Amino acid sequence: MIKLKIFTILTACLIVFNANAAFEIKARTAILQDFLSGEILYEKESDKSIYPASMTKIMTAIIAFDLIRSGDLNLNEKFLISENAWRLSSAGYSSMFIMVGDEVSVENLLKGIIIASGNDACVALAEGIAGTEDEFAIMMTSKAKEIGMENTNFANSSGINNTKNVSTVRDIMLMSNYLIKEFPEEYKYFSEKEFTWDRTGGDPISQGNRNPLLYKNLGADGIKTGYLAVEKYSLASSVYRNGRRLIAVASGFNTKNDRSKESTKLLTWGLTNFDLIEIARSNTKIENMNVWLGKKDTVGTYVKNDIYKTIPKARKKFLKVSMIYNGPIQAPIKKGDVLGKLKITYKNELIDEYDLFAIEDVKKLNLFSRLMKSINFLIWGDV
Repeated sequence: MIKLKIFTILTACLIVFNANAAFEIKARTAILQDFLSGEILYEKESDKSIYPASMTKIMTAIIAFDLIRSGDLNLNEKFLISENAWRLSSAGYSSMFIMVGDEVSVENLLKGIIIASGNDACVALAEGIAGTEDEFAIMMTSKAKEIGMENTNFANSSGINNTKNVSTVRDIMLMSNYLIKEFPEEYKYFSEKEFTWDRTGGDPISQGNRNPLLYKNLGADGIKTGYLAVEKYSLASSVYRNGRRLIAVASGFNTKNDRSKESTKLLTWGLTNFDLIEIARSNTKIENMNVWLGKKDTVGTYVKNDIYKTIPKARKKFLKVSMIYNGPIQAPIKKGDVLGKLKITYKNELIDEYDLFAIEDVKKLNLFSRLMKSINFLIWGDV
């Protein structure tokens, strides 16, 4: 018999947003994502090709974080600074101000890249890891494909002055999501507001983080600014407030002020117009299903991945979460068996569904107990 259980959980899933028509920001291309649900709350020509400029440096950091996690690199390791890297310390470039022949730790180079946006630090790190910046760029593009960045090619480690260094705001969003999800501890570098480089042969140099949102009362904790004359101003940003995170990426702002003001506007709009709802946590018991001829009368169920949904405010009443299974489930049951479906509906329309798995083993009753149970059912209809 097909059984259906309606949860009292209030939840929802985005159907189709028409909100874009009523909201606009002054950027050539933009996207806004709710991190936990993965829902796209806003987009404007999000697959249009852009020059990612210094947002490229997010991937430069990811490559280093990957190698640190695998044990092939460590923060205290030092790289010798080449003339190629030093040349980008000259006026007109964002730099960490390293010198030829310096030996600089990986940690300082990462801070120089993430906080000070140092192009010189990018080249130094790339050469230290891969031998040449060209080889490092190949690693970057390969990682981009692995993440799912289908419209991205990295030609250098810094994002400056190369027409083959291209991406989209959607791909930059995917990269930012990967960074935060895979490297939560390392991501904290992106929220640091100042970096002091105790350079060789000179006074220490202190530089502030170039992300303007870090200095606002918004909850911003990253990620990376960008600028190229041909692309104008860009920003990958993220806010974390009350357990909820949003990621925004936009490019083609005309001025620095526009970049700061419009990115704030986009993130604030997402926070104030939508709610994030937790439906289920991975590997955590949700509800019981009835069991037939088992040593237990019920078995708990779970889903394998966290399930979150983002909804426009005041829409909860239209949503239902239900558990559907063909039951009672006959024993024996093994932990991990698929027992049914968790279904999410909006106005009686199916939006999403997930497999429900048995959270434990349930053994079959012995022959005598099964016989008594069956007789009891025939007489009383009680399972």
